[in-house]
Amino acid sequence: MKPTFRISSLLLAICLATPVTAQHSVARQWNDVLLEAIRVDFARPTVHSRNLFHTAVALYDAWAAYGDGTVETFLLGKTVAGYTCGFDGVTQPADLQAAREEAMSYAVYQLLLYRFVASPGAPESYAGFRSLFRTLGHDIGFIERGTSGSSPARLGNHLANCIIEFGLQDGSQEAGGYQSFFYEPVNMPLAPALPDPPQLVDPNRWQPLTLESFIDQGGNQLDGNTPGFLGPEWGRVVPFALSAADRQVFERDGNPYTVYHDPGAPPHLNTEDYKWNFALVAAWSSHLHPADGVFIDISPASIGNIRVEDLPTTSRQYREFYNLTDGGDASRGWELNPYTGQPYEPQIVPRADYARVLAEFWADGPDSETPPGHWFKILNYVNDHALFERRYRGVGPVLDPLEWDVKAYLALGGAMHDAAVTAWGIKGWYDYIRPISALRYMADLGQSSDAEAQSYHPDGISLVPGFIEVVQQGDPLAALSANNVGRIKFKAWRGPQAISDPDFDEAGVDWILAQNWWPYQRPSFVTPPFAGYISGHSTFSRAAAEVMTLLTGDEYFPGGMGEFRAPADEFLVFEDGPSMDVTLQWATYRDASDQTSLSRIWGGIHPPVDDIPGRLIGIQVGTDAFAKADRMFRGLTSTAIAEVAETGVTTGLVSVTVWPNPLRQGTGLRVNLGVSTTGQLELFNVLGQRIVRRILHGERLLQFWTGKMASGLYLLRVTAADGRRRGTPRILLVE
Repeated sequence: MKPTFRISSLLLAICLATPVTAQHSVARQWNDVLLEAIRVDFARPTVHSRNLFHTAVALYDAWAAYGDGTVETFLLGKTVAGYTCGFDGVTQPADLQAAREEAMSYAVYQLLLYRFVASPGAPESYAGFRSLFRTLGHDIGFIERGTSGSSPARLGNHLANCIIEFGLQDGSQEAGGYQSFFYEPVNMPLAPALPDPPQLVDPNRWQPLTLESFIDQGGNQLDGNTPGFLGPEWGRVVPFALSAADRQVFERDGNPYTVYHDPGAPPHLNTEDYKWNFALVAAWSSHLHPADGVFIDISPASIGNIRVEDLPTTSRQYREFYNLTDGGDASRGWELNPYTGQPYEPQIVPRADYARVLAEFWADGPDSETPPGHWFKILNYVNDHALFERRYRGVGPVLDPLEWDVKAYLALGGAMHDAAVTAWGIKGWYDYIRPISALRYMADLGQSSDAEAQSYHPDGISLVPGFIEVVQQGDPLAALSANNVGRIKFKAWRGPQAISDPDFDEAGVDWILAQNWWPYQRPSFVTPPFAGYISGHSTFSRAAAEVMTLLTGDEYFPGGMGEFRAPADEFLVFEDGPSMDVTLQWATYRDASDQTSLSRIWGGIHPPVDDIPGRLIGIQVGTDAFAKADRMFRGLTSTAIAEVAETGVTTGLVSVTVWPNPLRQGTGLRVNLGVSTTGQLELFNVLGQRIVRRILHGERLLQFWTGKMASGLYLLRVTAADGRRRGTPRILLVE
């Protein structure tokens, strides 16, 4: 029998088996209770990315207030988006660590009480907040606040009040329950349980769903059965590191939509790209039954190692990157584990088990901490790893757990918050259709592959032999009803109606009428209640992967392997399975992110066109968030290039050479390090933003692509693992 609940995060059982008060910093303990509160709240990725970020600000600013003045705060003593949080300094305490922990605990405690008061899991969450607060020795009745010369408790309460007031005017509509300001869907709802075709005013726009009952990914049954669009105007929320230069404001129906990193419009119905993208989702639905006899290697030996230059940007590249018939992407895998020096051991499993475990693991529900919270669990998993050392950016001294956690949470929290602001701003503006609506709509029109054949319509679905076909006379589906002849059929997962008891039943795969197609999801959920383009999972995950890589100074998980085990016949919730033990494995953080993206296609939630822009934007969001956090940690008011110029010259080291220089856009830059080097290579633009970072594992010569670098001056810096610079930083001109 399966467990009655689902743990979607990494090795949580290990974490629960170890008393956190004995093993973890105060920051980590508060992060753990926050994640527990998110799991029993409404499943709102936008809201909880903001909660994670604001909690990280509370932890970090309280910690920084008792520092030596060399680090920057985010809100304490600052004016952000027109809101000023006063701060006149503190009296330095005799016990610095105790003062920091007290201020941090009061700040987070008061903030979480406020943020989760309306949660359906408030009684459980409040019990957790109070239990930890009392265990740490604090008074739940103390609510006085102040700044100059105040006690840590008063300062913490003051900081909490600042974050609460700031949040009431940051554009999130918190005071209004995070409801939409003005968005209205243009399409009438679809009832997935009925075979009726979608009635779409605009087949390029999002369609709500009407369900028999709606249970969100937190396991909460909501009032009403037609959930509205979550956060369509979230682009207006005050970000962490997003730049005004990346912001545009569009107008529809007289209303403004704020968009950062605008990717441009997705393909529309009258294009082959639209048809191909959604046809791929239907084809991948046929991969979800282990009885098909298809086995694949899911170890890092075969999966992962996708470079940014591998990501597609043209129609042809999309078709080469994704395998429409067999599933998967252009992974090349890794030859060796760089830490063991040995090849990764193959793991051969049914493709269907891999696809289903992937879809459910990264779906983050039920009992979900939502995608941004999932990446905090991954960060905590890495922090707890026996081989991991808390060296900031992989160099320098080992940090104490408290300093590491407050800095790591701020960098990751800022990235997750900005990923939500960016992705949901784009979702609200482009308002793009989901696969269940697009596939059923096109299939109802007919097929568009052969103008001379039956059921032709120029806007119909593309036929894919063996996956998407027309029902002919003599077809088993025609035997059910003569009216089915000429209709479109999919070879696909049969849907929740084929499952009586998910503890024991599998839906399996067979030919079904396209009008009955379901994504691989629960019948009480079906598809997230917001537009598809761009994928929030892809944006969150790639942004997090970039932060993890930069923060740890290593693209690899500790020891070259991150893992999650899904036991046979126990893990899956949507149906029985997997048929055998499956262990998801990732060599790098980016590999895990890329796997997240594929999970949403196999899950029937996103087509490829939602995925790739999310990955590319996530790279920028994560890099920018870490760059801002890094400047705050160093107390910089000037650019990173100024810092490099002041400290870059080191004597007695081998010179670094680069060529060609000047460099033309779209060509490769070659670097000679002189000797084999373990450390990192970084490239900064004139704004001090780090745009390239490579972890070095003993290389002497290397090359990297520069196709998306703008014209201008750049500074290249190489740092060895011992923290020493490799020669003088080099100025590079890109023409």
